Amino acid sequence: MEELASKYQFKDIEEKIYAFWEQQHLFSAQADENKKSFTIVIPPPNVTGILHMGHALNNTIQDILIRYKKMQGFNAVWMPGCDHAGIATQNVVERKIAAQGLKRQDLGREKFLEQVWDWKSSYGTTINQQLRRLGCACDWQRERFTMDTEYSNAVLEVFVHLYNKGLIYRGHYIINWCPRCQTALSDEEAPHKEVDGSLYFIKYPLKSSTKDYVVVATTRPETMLGDTAVAVNPKDERYSYLIGNFVTLPLMDREIKIVADDFVDMEFGTGAVKVTPAHDPNDYLIGKRHNLEFINILNPDGSLNKNAGAYAQMDRFKAREAVIDALRQKGLLLRVLQHKHAVGHCYRCGTMIEPYYSKQWFVKMRPLSEPAIKAVKDGEIKFYPKRWTKVYLNWMENIQDWCISRQIWWGHRLPVYYCRDCLKNLEDSNKAVIVSKTLPFKCPVCGSADIYQDNDVLDTWFSSWLWPFAVFGWPFNGDESAARIKQQDLKHFYPTSVLVTAQEIIFFWVARMVMAGFEFTKDIPFKDVYIHGTVRDDTGKKMSKSLGNSIDPLEVIADYGTDALRFSLISLTSMGQDVYLSKDKFEFGRNFANKIWNAARFLLMRLDESKDFSNAEEILKHKKLPLAEAWILSRFYSSLENIDKALSAYRFNEAANCLYEFFWHQFCDYYLELAKTHIHSEDIQFVLYFVLKNILLVLHPFIPFLTEQIWQKIAPNTGSIMLQKWPQVQAQAINRTLEANMGYVLEICTKVRNLRSESDIKPKQKIKVSIFVSNPYQSKLVKECTEYLKVLAKIEQLTLLNENAAPDQLCVSAAMPGTMLFMHVGDFDLKLEIKKNAEEIIKMNKYINRKSALLNNMQFVRNAPFEVVEKETQDCEKLKEKLNKLIQRQNELERAN
Repeated sequence: MEELASKYQFKDIEEKIYAFWEQQHLFSAQADENKKSFTIVIPPPNVTGILHMGHALNNTIQDILIRYKKMQGFNAVWMPGCDHAGIATQNVVERKIAAQGLKRQDLGREKFLEQVWDWKSSYGTTINQQLRRLGCACDWQRERFTMDTEYSNAVLEVFVHLYNKGLIYRGHYIINWCPRCQTALSDEEAPHKEVDGSLYFIKYPLKSSTKDYVVVATTRPETMLGDTAVAVNPKDERYSYLIGNFVTLPLMDREIKIVADDFVDMEFGTGAVKVTPAHDPNDYLIGKRHNLEFINILNPDGSLNKNAGAYAQMDRFKAREAVIDALRQKGLLLRVLQHKHAVGHCYRCGTMIEPYYSKQWFVKMRPLSEPAIKAVKDGEIKFYPKRWTKVYLNWMENIQDWCISRQIWWGHRLPVYYCRDCLKNLEDSNKAVIVSKTLPFKCPVCGSADIYQDNDVLDTWFSSWLWPFAVFGWPFNGDESAARIKQQDLKHFYPTSVLVTAQEIIFFWVARMVMAGFEFTKDIPFKDVYIHGTVRDDTGKKMSKSLGNSIDPLEVIADYGTDALRFSLISLTSMGQDVYLSKDKFEFGRNFANKIWNAARFLLMRLDESKDFSNAEEILKHKKLPLAEAWILSRFYSSLENIDKALSAYRFNEAANCLYEFFWHQFCDYYLELAKTHIHSEDIQFVLYFVLKNILLVLHPFIPFLTEQIWQKIAPNTGSIMLQKWPQVQAQAINRTLEANMGYVLEICTKVRNLRSESDIKPKQKIKVSIFVSNPYQSKLVKECTEYLKVLAKIEQLTLLNENAAPDQLCVSAAMPGTMLFMHVGDFDLKLEIKKNAEEIIKMNKYINRKSALLNNMQFVRNAPFEVVEKETQDCEKLKEKLNKLIQRQNELERAN
């Protein structure tokens, strides 16, 4: 067999191997009624995206599933693509032209959109090239973009359908407004962050008295310029006599009414609140209930408009300062308190949003949510981990209408048109609205051709919620034969099998896809939803560029290799738990990759080329194998059984750790060491080949590049490892009793190895060991496996003691249930060892004291993330275990002295 290079040079092979996979079309799949499908649609990264650790984790999980299912014989397809990312992409291009001293308004809509498309063609494929570096087995021939013509047609189809059904409407509402992006945002796009602010107590003079006033408390004093009432709770006896009276609005000299409303919290501030219906969602509702005037005081850019009087054209925050100064001069500012409160921020640019009274387009969500709620309650769609089911249902059962219009230029423009003549002549402006997939030639009401399109575009998520079925060409317009193929694709590959995503977009995307699936395909969009954790640094902070704590996965790939990145990430990722990373943790995956390479290289150099190993599995079935060989085959199939169970339940780290344990410890540490003593035995040759070949297959979904490279050496004429069948568990080869017996022998080996290590005995130095075993069955087992123990623990002489016998030399010992182990120290320097061990005890106590002090610090326990506190607690317990072992060893050494 062809030898492997002495060292695994991942930089030399990864790009070549990926090119080979693509050239062979190994990622592609066509509808095939004779095969069971397995489908994943990628959460489409933004076209502006650059690979980060969250992407690396998310896509590694998806790639493991796709490769696993392909090898199991499924017709597996992974649909790739990008999202046009309306606000994000427009911001990028606006910054680009700003460097030339231009604004988008200077270019105009058409020229600006040309600039965006130019940018997309230059940089929009970056993330997909980076996904290739990660080894992703996406069917790139099926790649989709949410602004493609076909996909855009689906978006228009959906809008018209929902409008005609009465589920899309236009109305004046309070929405989240980003003054930087100058667009509306949905609630999910305006996450709240806690900020240090102030609570201002302001006197509103009563109209009926020159001396009396009502004090209101507010965090946004500049919005008082748009107040149209003061509200109190009808149960608040302090203000009951004032209900229906009027106050004079400070700075504006406008009379506003005192109204009673149950919404007012009597405990907040003074129990009296200012009401600004155009600039607060709760005030909006109060304004509606009491038929108040809605006065908008803001321009789209966040400056104040003419309704703000003397403060017009001021920036909102400068206006706040000016209003406070004016109130203070007039003696109307009673006091100011420091106040922490949660404020919405734009999810894209981070600007503090403004509640803003505006005419927007909305989708009625309640009718759409009902089948989506039922599907999850009935178990048609399952969440992993299960706890996310409750989060999903809670949001769905309290769902609000979705604001879908955005005041930007990049995106799907609303298929909404207006007749200018009707707008002039009709009292109801809604009658001048025409919703159509194409530009109407004339107005259906008056016949006028003076028609123009709405300037707004749709929320990016309005296209993304169609992703699971729109990627297959729905609604199948255009060429009939092409449409037929796409319909077959949808029938075969939809519903998709599993969605792998992050918790942040359960509401943005997951829930909406379920609703869209039922509305437009009458079916669920996916069967399972796997929610992975957030990637954090090792202190528990979420990784982000702004914090400067992110690790670039491309740098990790350059330093350690793709396989090392993937295996390290997956090994660290418990189901649904956050991942704590530092750069050195990727050494784990690198070391494992090197271990696989070195073991494979060793075996390829020693396997007899004259033997035909192709039928190794069948040959081994009919052989009566020695204990070690039967044990390693049993352990392989037991491990395979556990890996299959773990992958079926999305417990990826359990599968990875099972692989690691089997290959590194059971195969390399134990069996391979034993096999070396009789490496040319036919039984051993067949077992070594069989285990290496099959462990490569099982490793492949996790470590694709290295396994492909070794596979081409071990099975050179069989095609890619991706085309091989996943190994099947052979129940008859699993022997639990044999595994328990060998497990007992290996535990003895481990204990002896630990004694060697603790006593600083050189690896090649042979030792003498005495063993007392109380159980006759186990005693017989030790006798039968004496040669194994001698090889594995470097034992020169092994003595089995009788019940009353004791070793006749100075010894250090270790205990197991029913077993005592004695390692003879001979001319071992006991005094020196006692001194060294005592120093270790002192050191360990210092470590424990430091950890204990941290865990006893209530400020740390309260403020640190739960996972960090938990890790520190576990580390402290491990140190205490080590200390106990050191103390036990000290007692042994002193007795021996």
